[in-house]
Amino acid sequence: MALTEFSLIQQFFADATQKRQDVIVDIGDDCAVLSCPADSDIAISIDTLVSGIHFFPDVDPHTLGHKSLAVGLSDLAAMGATPAWFTLALTIPSLDEKWLSAFASGMAELADQHNIQLVGGDTTKGPLTISIQVHGLVKKGAQLQRNHAKSSDKIYVTGTLGDAGAALQKRLASWQPEELSEKDWSFLNKRLEQPIPQVNISREIQPFVNAAIDISDGVLADLGHILEASGKGARIYLGKIPLSSSLQKLDKAKAWQLALNSGDDYELCFTVPAEHVQALETLNLDIQQIGEITEEQKIVLLDEQGQPSVLDITSKGYDHFV
Repeated sequence: MALTEFSLIQQFFADATQKRQDVIVDIGDDCAVLSCPADSDIAISIDTLVSGIHFFPDVDPHTLGHKSLAVGLSDLAAMGATPAWFTLALTIPSLDEKWLSAFASGMAELADQHNIQLVGGDTTKGPLTISIQVHGLVKKGAQLQRNHAKSSDKIYVTGTLGDAGAALQKRLASWQPEELSEKDWSFLNKRLEQPIPQVNISREIQPFVNAAIDISDGVLADLGHILEASGKGARIYLGKIPLSSSLQKLDKAKAWQLALNSGDDYELCFTVPAEHVQALETLNLDIQQIGEITEEQKIVLLDEQGQPSVLDITSKGYDHFV
């Protein structure tokens, strides 16, 4: 039997993810009906990925399914929210069963890791576009926000920065420095196409954090959102920026440019009061302190000798309309 819009949903998505007890009505009705615990609020975020803008048209559909959900989970992590439910609006040019199966599989594998259930959505025909709205639960009054950074807070990031940006530059500009091997490029490309949302680290750091954001447009741009919302500035130590072993092979200035300005990392940037630093670091998480919040409303970069850096930081991160 030929696929239709509704049989497509039943075949590939209705049972793609684990079932949660707080889902009263899910896929198959006009609306999903969800039950929220009395002591929690709901955090909601939506992201749209467009072929040729957010991903290459020839990307593996399994990794695309993963990334499509990962970007929303990263937003929930930045708010300190536990993933619960998501909806999917999928526009596809044709009914390709092999593609749909791989896409749904990649999405479902990540969903199962975080116990988040697909509860509804829509499918239409047109240029490949994916919109996912995620919903998470956060204890009342415990959400992390951008506007709570305080002077003398220490600035931290998770993971390593700039890896996805390096892979993207190679794809866009045929940039392939001799220092990087095929193994390096394989690692960097995986960081671009299958980012790991830092939901678990978010849960651990939440008691110690004043302000947080996920790094989707480059750490300078995203930290800038924290600073603007909080009315503060920052001092960043370039030598403390965490770089993967692959990026460490590059010229330092190039590696720092990638780490500071590249998007698609989907790591977290957050600020911590000095009195909480010791307790935070006893957790032995994959985090690195890179600077501190200041009163003067600008970002100052310091080199490895503690001197103001001449590194070009004119890039403000990715903007769809600039």
